[in-house]
Amino acid sequence: MIVLENLRKTYASPERVSHALAGVSLRIRRGEIFGIIGRSGAGKSTLIRMLNLLERPTEGRVLVDGHDITAYDDAELRKFRQSVGMVFQHFNLLRSRTVLDNVCFPLRLAGMSRQQQRERAHEMLALVGLSEHADKYPRQLSGGQQQRVGIARALASKPQLLLCDEATSALDPETTQSILKLLIDINRSLGLTIVLITHGMDVIRSVCDRVAVIDAGLIVELGDVLDVFLHPQHAVTQSLLSESGMDAEGWRDMAQGMEGILLRLSFRGGSTLQPLLSRISRELELDLSILQGTVGRIKDTPYGQLVVAIQGSSEACERLPEVLRAADVECEELRK
Repeated sequence: MIVLENLRKTYASPERVSHALAGVSLRIRRGEIFGIIGRSGAGKSTLIRMLNLLERPTEGRVLVDGHDITAYDDAELRKFRQSVGMVFQHFNLLRSRTVLDNVCFPLRLAGMSRQQQRERAHEMLALVGLSEHADKYPRQLSGGQQQRVGIARALASKPQLLLCDEATSALDPETTQSILKLLIDINRSLGLTIVLITHGMDVIRSVCDRVAVIDAGLIVELGDVLDVFLHPQHAVTQSLLSESGMDAEGWRDMAQGMEGILLRLSFRGGSTLQPLLSRISRELELDLSILQGTVGRIKDTPYGQLVVAIQGSSEACERLPEVLRAADVECEELRK
């Protein structure tokens, strides 16, 4: 369990005072994949670097399993950092060292014997699918392979926490998905807590269990990824979703002049895959027009959200919300 208590980070210069974090409090559960998303300058990179004290807060505390790491001295902090792995946007590999030597590097700093270093490094390279590349140099690898080396290096010391700082931002979409799948596999096989920052909602949707949206140094929205995607509350969240192709308000123009009631229907899990609307429209003798819709997966869970215009008898329209909720479909009446 990681607990952040009222973290503030202030940078002062002769010209002005800048508040990178303005009072952030969070709880990150053991074993989850937790996402932090925000625009450039929102404070997400500062926040993730607080988790291993690469950045020290101006105010507030960071507690890991009940221990206040902000009170650690240098020796305690060095020992703690051995339990935290970090993956960077631009890989940060040693260009003049082989893949194997790159993975061995943190183990050498930790004082492990050369034989133990090599055994552990080979084990980690096998985990990320790069055993046959151990003797190559970073320049001989693709971007995705270099990031896998970075992940193997971060895992070499068997950390309890893995921090990913925009780990897929420098990769193409196909490679990004392969790296995200690897992170899910690592999370499940090792029981590792993963905290990642990103500016892309697609990354959050693919791998995260919960998400915090940060803006101007404050957490403006926090919750399970499904809930945040289906029911975004803050304007920043809505904007980020819109940029990823999920425009929560795109139905409004099409609704102009349409008759009937407007409903937003949210599906999750098994109900997403059932032909509920066709069945219900037949049973209640209703006409349904879909004005906007999204169907997909959030991590392992199917989900969908539709905005529909409903026409039919007043009795059938009154019964519809109850019938939908009985089928595990959330129903919200909208105004044009």
